[in-house]
Amino acid sequence: MKFSYGKIFLLGFGFFGVSVIWGIYNAFVPIFLADKFDLAPAVIGFFMTLDNIAALLIQPPVGAWSDRLRTPIGRRMPFILIGAPIGAVAFGLIPIVSVLPLFVACTTTLLLSMALWRTPVVALMPDITPSPKRSQANGIINFMGGVGAIISFLGGSALYRLNHNFPFWMGSALVILAAILVFVFIREPKEYEKSEEQPKMLASLMEIVHDEERSAFRIFMAIFFWFLGYSAIEAFFTLYARNHLGLNEADGTRLLGQLSLIFVLFALPSGAVGGKFGRKITIIIGIVLMSAVMITMFFTPPSVLTISLAKAPILGDIPVIGALLMVAGGAWALININSLPMVVDMTDAVKLGTYTGLYYLFSTLSAIVGPNINGLIIQLTGRNYNSMMIVAPFFMFVALIMMLGVKRGEAVPVMDIPVGLAEQSISIE
Repeated sequence: MKFSYGKIFLLGFGFFGVSVIWGIYNAFVPIFLADKFDLAPAVIGFFMTLDNIAALLIQPPVGAWSDRLRTPIGRRMPFILIGAPIGAVAFGLIPIVSVLPLFVACTTTLLLSMALWRTPVVALMPDITPSPKRSQANGIINFMGGVGAIISFLGGSALYRLNHNFPFWMGSALVILAAILVFVFIREPKEYEKSEEQPKMLASLMEIVHDEERSAFRIFMAIFFWFLGYSAIEAFFTLYARNHLGLNEADGTRLLGQLSLIFVLFALPSGAVGGKFGRKITIIIGIVLMSAVMITMFFTPPSVLTISLAKAPILGDIPVIGALLMVAGGAWALININSLPMVVDMTDAVKLGTYTGLYYLFSTLSAIVGPNINGLIIQLTGRNYNSMMIVAPFFMFVALIMMLGVKRGEAVPVMDIPVGLAEQSISIE
């Protein structure tokens, strides 16, 4: 199977659909919970972790299951064709319901269906990509995801002003379109590397824990801690903007769109930087930059953070905090683009889905813990939403310590790629 940049862009529509859904969900569901149902910050923090609890329970075993599954349309595609439509319907119903039990039923259906297909769609990338091109391919995948996030934040912000239902209906339509494009244009490999033992998620996790070399364990712990810092902030940012900066929720969402724009612009360069200078050093630079931005936001008064620096088409007004978030977007690209390639290059082709599932195990576990910790801290500090900006850099520092001990996960030369991937050739289309 030839490596094609065109096909990677098309595969990126799967991650595009995921990003649209979660961008809108994270931006507006906390507002509904606070305004429509009058829930306390700690309760909102717990509610916003339910998607991660579903992912924690479903995504890792689904990843291992997809490694074992064999169907005429592939081992990943059935999950996409079942999960995406169900999730789209449930998502479109979220803004309509006004009774909390029905709201919970819609969000629960969404969370379960999205957890079913996220790992398989991401595992398709290493399935069709040789090791030396995985950072670049992941850059393309995340570029498409970033485009989805921009559409969800900027388009969602504009649509929210017109009607609170419109962002959700837009997300439902786009995720259906994304699933159709992936199904029509992506063909999975016909043959897979043979193994006497089928991959199992728990057995693979135990191997990582007991491995004396510890690189895989260290990077998974680093993933846990940097997502702990990032996701904790993301879940509360619209409330942070409204309560600490004095902005409305639509403007807070637009600021997240500015972060996402830079993430998109840096997605492809970050993959190239990781491929040229090494994934580990690229991730470390990103961690340091992200920590510096958070600390700066904590110590800078709201009156300074909201000073307008410039106006730009689509983005609108760019205040000081918008510029800081753009730096954070570039830093997050350096981290996020190169982490999954490091993980999948610590295993062989048989366990690509299993290790992708483990990647989501640690990232979603941190996303469960993060909002709960920050929601509790915000409540204990008298609903001071700025307090999370000093907690998150601590988690980033722990991630940095973990990364310093990682010794594997860089790109594998083509001649060293396991059978099944070594036979793939690389072409630019």
